[in-house]
Parts: sequence; structure tokens; C-alpha cells
Amino acid sequence: MPLILFVDDDAETRRQLGGALTDSGHKVELAKSGEEAIARLREVDFDVALSDLQMGEIGGLEVLSAAREFRPETPVIILTGQGSIAVAVEAMRKGAVDFLTKPVDLDHLDLVIEKALSSRRILRENLELKQELKKQQGTRKLLGNSSSMQALRRDIERAASTDATVLLRGESGAGKELMAESIHMQSHRSSGPMIKVNCAALAEGVLESELFGHERGAYTGAHRLRRGRFEAAQGGTIFLDEIGDLTITSQLKLLRVLQEKTIERVGSTTPIPIDVRIVAATNRDLEEAVSAGEFREELFYRLSVVVLTSSPLRQRRSDIPLLSSVFLREFNAAHGRTVANFSADAERCMTAYDWPGNVRELRNCIESLVVMSHKTVIDLADLPPQLRQTAELGDVNLPLGRTLDHVSREYLLRTLDSVGGNKARAARILGIGNKTLYRKLQEYGFGTEMPASIGPDDSEL
Repeated sequence: MPLILFVDDDAETRRQLGGALTDSGHKVELAKSGEEAIARLREVDFDVALSDLQMGEIGGLEVLSAAREFRPETPVIILTGQGSIAVAVEAMRKGAVDFLTKPVDLDHLDLVIEKALSSRRILRENLELKQELKKQQGTRKLLGNSSSMQALRRDIERAASTDATVLLRGESGAGKELMAESIHMQSHRSSGPMIKVNCAALAEGVLESELFGHERGAYTGAHRLRRGRFEAAQGGTIFLDEIGDLTITSQLKLLRVLQEKTIERVGSTTPIPIDVRIVAATNRDLEEAVSAGEFREELFYRLSVVVLTSSPLRQRRSDIPLLSSVFLREFNAAHGRTVANFSADAERCMTAYDWPGNVRELRNCIESLVVMSHKTVIDLADLPPQLRQTAELGDVNLPLGRTLDHVSREYLLRTLDSVGGNKARAARILGIGNKTLYRKLQEYGFGTEMPASIGPDDSEL
């Protein structure tokens, strides 16, 4: 049942027209003044607002402005006397969906309300469509069908719906910046700015000014007021990359921002409130840095409200063919090339290679191959030497110098990834029992709970 706000300062009009709207199947809330109507618009999401134009100090135009500010999806219909039609037309220009002259024709009013409700439905559908498109855009670059990537996308979607501070962990080139972009695009802050800061690229002497800004004359060379990255990110997200490289002094200043939700420009003692979501990223072991006295424990706990980890490419090899195909199309278009695909041998070799630089290394490698290739199919001989060496070692690339436990862990994870996370199938391939597989996963830190239906087995990896 549609909820209608009807505001008129005439008691008899409220009684008659309010009763007629109720008889037409609407739920009606009455307001006797513009002030009361505006207060209700702040609190309630009405389906339609119906307002008299001339009412004391606060009239229909003010109600219309309040609706546009507080409830932009709520259509407003203006009621007017014969002598104020020009003003009603002005109301239409300011966003009213229609205006009716008094006395009101009830049948015509029903048609206008139905039209307004239909307009509201279309508007909401469009907004939902835009939100869905933003969500798709936020996850489009996080490619991969492996179980780890599917789980990561789900975790990002859950985290994005909140304002919680997020710490992104993972090796260099594993996609932490894309994760940050995805969090921003799927959040309610997506219409606001996303400001990126590479903490490792800023010397301590300029970091404070970059982050918090400075007043004119704050130091030699500060010829004008400068707003910092936090102010630029108001209403949006700030991405602090390489957070583990901050000095202890800079860490203290950032900790204060997290605690107080304010900043102070260099050269000023006036606090400036900020409304910014913080997403930080690092490839360092911050727990180890805390133990070594290189990273403040309080800051670590403030940053790690939500922790998301990107898996290195070598732990999700099944994603390599998909990523390779996408990058191939991208660089064909960028460089005007017509490379069709990779040979089977080349694809096997690329899948077996460890990619220490992760997705970034894979992307750069494929761009180089596309630019330099004079053929339509990239073969094994076209690949860089380090990749061809992998082919010579066989399909499973487990370099010497690693412990047996590390090799066992790597092989188990690769097998599990190759079967899309199907644990029963992976156990059969590995020649172990289901219970042993679950125990090994728990030992390796993946914390998989063992189903009660799994019985004992004595097999070992």
C-alpha cells in the first residue's frame, strides 16, 4: 500500500482530501504545516508527497526543496489556487512532478498519483541497475575462476558494504590495488573520490604535507594553502599502498587520524574532521615488523579490522590461461596486433611457471610477446628464457632448495586448485584419505573444518 504525505494548513481540506486518498487505497499521513512536513520527510521514505503551495512561512516550494534534498526519489505534487499557477509552473521547473488546481478533481488526482508512483518505480529500478553495474565494474578486473579468487570476491563484497578499515595483504603484483578499487566501487562511497598514495614513494619530509596538507607559510616554499590527500578523499576512500614502509613518526601521525577522525594541516593547530574510508596494503609481514619494533602495534590493530589476502599466481595456476587470454585481447587492441592465441605447449609452460612477479609479471610478459610477435600463434620458442626453462623441468615446477614440507604443501594446493577446490577428488588424485587431506589443510593454515561424516583413515601424504 503506497504511503502518501499530504500537507495542507487548512483542516477541512486535510480531512476531505485525506479521506478520499484513504478510500482510494492509499495509506496517508497528514501534516498541518510545511515545518511538520519537512520534519517527516527527514524521518520517513514516503512514496509520494502532496503539498499545498501557500502555507504560512513554510510553503510548498520549501517542502519541495526539502524532498529533493532528503528524499530525491520521492515525487512531489503541488496543489495551488487559481491565482498562483505561475508559481506552480516554477515548482515544476524545480522538480515537482505535477501540479493541480483547487478544488481537486479526485479522479484526476488518482491518475497523477499513479503516474508519480510509476515514475518512482522506474527511478528506483534505474538506481538499482546503476548500483549493479558499479558492482560489476568493481569486480571486472579481479579475474579468475579458482576457488581462492571466488572466495576473495565474496569477501570483498562483504567488506565493501561497511565502512570498516581494510588491510590488504599479498605479494607484489598480486592485485592489491585492484582489490582496493573493487572495495571502493562496491561501497556506498563509490560516487566519491578514491585517492591513492604510495607510502614508499614519499620521503618522510614531504609525507605529512602530502597526506594532511599545509598552510601558507608553514615552511620555506609553502607559498599557498595546500589540501592534502585525506581532504581530497572526503566522502570517499583513501588507499595507502606499501603501508609497511612508513617511518615510526609517520605511523604515529596516521594512528592519531584513525583514532580522532581529524587531521591538522602542517602549520595549523585547527583540527579538520574527515569522513574517509581507509584501505591499506602491504607485502611485508607486519606481525614480524611489530615484533622487531619497526611497526607500531596499535596501528597494526587499527588497520587490520578486516584483512584480505590475495593469493600469488603460483597458487592459482588454473587462472593463468584465462588471464593470458584477456591480456592478449587487451594488447592486440592497444598495439594493433592480431595474435590469435597460444600454442598448447606455450600455454602449458606458462601455467607451470611460478610467476614471482604475479599478475603484473604475466601482464607485462604478454604485452612484450604481442608487441614483438610476427605470428598469429605464440609458441614455446617465443617465450622468454626463464619460462622455457620451466618447460625443460617438466609440468610441475618445484625448485630445489625447498623443504620437503614446503614441496608437499605446494603440491597439495596445486592439486586442489586444479580440481576447482573439490577436496574428495583432490584426495583421490593424491592417493590419501579425506581425513588426511583436511588435517594437512589445517596444518598449512587453511583452517578447513572437517565434516562429521568423514571417517578415520590412516593414509599419509
